[in-house]
Amino acid sequence: MNTVNQVMAALKKKGSAQTRKTYERHGVSCDVFGVKIGDLKVIAKQIKGNQELACELYETGNVDAMYLAGIVADGKQMNKRLLNTWAKNAPWHMIAEYTVPGVAVESGHGRDLAMKWIKSKNTSIACTGWCTYSGVVATVADDELDLAEIKDLLKQVEQTIHQTTDQVRCTMNGFVISVGGYVKPLSKAAKAAAKKIGKVEVNMGDTACKVPLATEYIAKMESAGRAFKKRKTIKC
Repeated sequence: MNTVNQVMAALKKKGSAQTRKTYERHGVSCDVFGVKIGDLKVIAKQIKGNQELACELYETGNVDAMYLAGIVADGKQMNKRLLNTWAKNAPWHMIAEYTVPGVAVESGHGRDLAMKWIKSKNTSIACTGWCTYSGVVATVADDELDLAEIKDLLKQVEQTIHQTTDQVRCTMNGFVISVGGYVKPLSKAAKAAAKKIGKVEVNMGDTACKVPLATEYIAKMESAGRAFKKRKTIKC
């Protein structure tokens, strides 16, 4: 597969009504075939390394193609302008919170863009910002992080998380978990923030999804021996 049309045909063939319904329950309201993530990864192996094709797939506006684009694209080849475009055009929270942060963190511009996006009044972009910074702390060595800035962000979450939108609330909670589980010098501060925040109430609609309690999730990472072990990538 070397063209957008060929890839789109393959995606359409793998799509199913059942998966579409699942995605719709999770908020999809745009063009979607309903392809399982496992099937997307199989197709991704066939077009791996084709950066131009990845970017063209993202531009289709089809959710399956956009998610596939994030798997295939090399973030190191993406500049801030393109990443801003991807963030702006994300039509669904899975694209905003997984696809765009995945390539943004790889790009080396993750921290700068995260700080910009977090301040956005656009809910989707703000969520992309929080998820991107969560990815930065999960992948970058502690001695290369701006610990003072991250500590300030923890305080911001403490003060505003219960007054913001459901979607942003989720990603803020995820940020606290990431700091607590991946940044050893700030683990104590993150745990304190998690305790102060407590349970995060979010309307998940017609799904079984739940927002994890940050204190419990950080403790689970520690008991499993996963705490402070940096990830190579946040792509999934």
